[in-house]
Amino acid sequence: MEEEEEKEWEVVRMIRGGLKELERRSQSSGEILGGIPGPSELVEKFKSSLKSFNMEPLGSKQSGVKESSAFKGTMPLSLTGGLMEVPPLDLTEIMANLVRQSGPFLDQLGVRRGDGPLICYWYYGAELRDKLVETLYSRQNHSLSADSSLLGDDNSTDELDLRIASVLQSTGYHTDDGLWNEPSKYEVSDNKRHVAIVTTASLPWMTGTAVNPLFRAAYLARNSKQDVTLVVPWLCKSDQELVYPNSMTFSSPEEQETYIKKWLEERLGFESNFKISFYPGKFSKERRSIIPAGDTSQFISSREADIAILEEPEHLNWYHHGNRWTDKFNHVVGVVHTNYLEYIKREKNGALQAFLVKHINNWVTRAYCDKVLYLAQLVLVLRLSAATQDLPKSIICNVHGVNPKFLKIGDKIMADRENGQQSFSKGAYFLGKMVWAKGYRELLDLLDKRKSDLQGFKLDVYGSGEDSQEVQSTAKKLNLNLNFFKGRDHADDSLHGYKVFINPSISDVLCTATAEALAMGKFVICAEHPSNEFFMSFPNCLTYRTPEEFVARVNEAMAREPHPLTPEQRYNLSWEAATERFMEYSDLDKVLSQPVTEGVHRSKTRRTIQSNLSDAMDGGLAFAHHCLTGSEVLRLATGAIPGTRDYDKQHCVDMGLLPPQVQHPVYGW
Repeated sequence: MEEEEEKEWEVVRMIRGGLKELERRSQSSGEILGGIPGPSELVEKFKSSLKSFNMEPLGSKQSGVKESSAFKGTMPLSLTGGLMEVPPLDLTEIMANLVRQSGPFLDQLGVRRGDGPLICYWYYGAELRDKLVETLYSRQNHSLSADSSLLGDDNSTDELDLRIASVLQSTGYHTDDGLWNEPSKYEVSDNKRHVAIVTTASLPWMTGTAVNPLFRAAYLARNSKQDVTLVVPWLCKSDQELVYPNSMTFSSPEEQETYIKKWLEERLGFESNFKISFYPGKFSKERRSIIPAGDTSQFISSREADIAILEEPEHLNWYHHGNRWTDKFNHVVGVVHTNYLEYIKREKNGALQAFLVKHINNWVTRAYCDKVLYLAQLVLVLRLSAATQDLPKSIICNVHGVNPKFLKIGDKIMADRENGQQSFSKGAYFLGKMVWAKGYRELLDLLDKRKSDLQGFKLDVYGSGEDSQEVQSTAKKLNLNLNFFKGRDHADDSLHGYKVFINPSISDVLCTATAEALAMGKFVICAEHPSNEFFMSFPNCLTYRTPEEFVARVNEAMAREPHPLTPEQRYNLSWEAATERFMEYSDLDKVLSQPVTEGVHRSKTRRTIQSNLSDAMDGGLAFAHHCLTGSEVLRLATGAIPGTRDYDKQHCVDMGLLPPQVQHPVYGW
């Protein structure tokens, strides 16, 4: 009988223990289990049902116990070699662990060091947490047998760690590849890694989220260590007519891909070597942006789901209803481009909307990214500048460069100056999409307030957009000395002769046009604002804080010539430097430098014997978001485009896709 019990499956032992506990509690509570057979009878029936397929386990013996290789290392042993029964965690132990790791929860709520009355939590929280853990855990009398003696002291935290480890081990948790491990995903083949760059816009829409990811893909693909795929939205013709300039349309994704590659090759000094893939999207007139339709992640094959770079991760995931990015990919980086809160605050009920969007952005970036990069200040979230909201897992770094064409223009202007030719024949200009939020309101206010100090100063304005008529009529009413022209490419020959670029916008995260003007050797006059922090180190960048300082900067720029760019300054503006910064701050340099035999599975790189509460919370947030975005009513209530939970029939025709109901059938209908 003893030998039979030693061979007994761990699962059966757990069931037996659970039934014993259930019977004990039933006896104390009276008639709870009145009609239920005893645990021995249930276990024996269960064991007999397993005998039909219970094969003789393989492996070596330990204290007379045969151990299957599939279960090797999963059953806790006492120091005498016998199998130990480990009771499950009870409520107070779970509460103790939650209290100990409560920091990430407060972080998600936006509570940080120095925030109001909760400041004491961070300065005295560690001591308070330890006392609470000790109080909760001291109520338990679980004996860890010989394992607890290994601690050598009475530290409650260490004892709790060992308890959790023992329970996890007793349930079959195993960190190595095996029966209990989560399925492996992408595996390195051909000694190459795969990088998928997913963005929210595409050429010929000349917006930052279309242009910058395109250059990022080209420069990342220069490294032979990885293959790169740029994933961009495909719009049906009705939406293309609303978005793309000059009513330009494409009949197929292949036609648009050809256009994109040709545009890029005209501006690069090398041949690009990356793929372009498309996902279904729809244009929102209200948000003036493209919203993904369906699960964007499904358009990246599992064979290439290694590293994901989400350009505008909050935007991509507002209504994302599909795979969790960090489950499908080994490393996820987000790059924040747009200061959505600044735009939203300018709308009706802007304060309330901004409050909601702020927390939704926190939610989705934490749930779906490893890291987030801000452009001025993936899952990491990279913020291009400190002008954007502070998101979880985020750091600040400008990871954008300028089109090489602008650096060549700057080189030509410098060469002309050295040859004694006039570098600049025109005065000042402003260029940007003609919507109020792009700096036009600030520009008109500055010129109106200091009109008397700027007599004789003329400014040429280049831009097209939804607010064109209103902006021009307002300037006319204020009698401002402005000349309006249709929008054009900043590299257009007609703009080379201007000496001063004026950009009063404070809604940008990192203005591409400002970087382009500096690359061309021009003066830039801009507000002293976090979005312009990267540019302040350039001597040709003149900043102001007040209208009076604005007038002084205009007079200074008009009276002298710009400084030539030094080689270091020129390099800092380039995409080569931006790519180096991106590799460093996104941790891609470390990820890509790993040998192909190491750490390519998330199951190995992210799992520890005791799962971090932060990871568990992120998973819970992702699950809750998935459930909410599955409801069409909730989607519409929060501003989603109707029918964007899945792509539509026209997308199927254009992209050659199977209908969503065929790819994801609902059985029983």
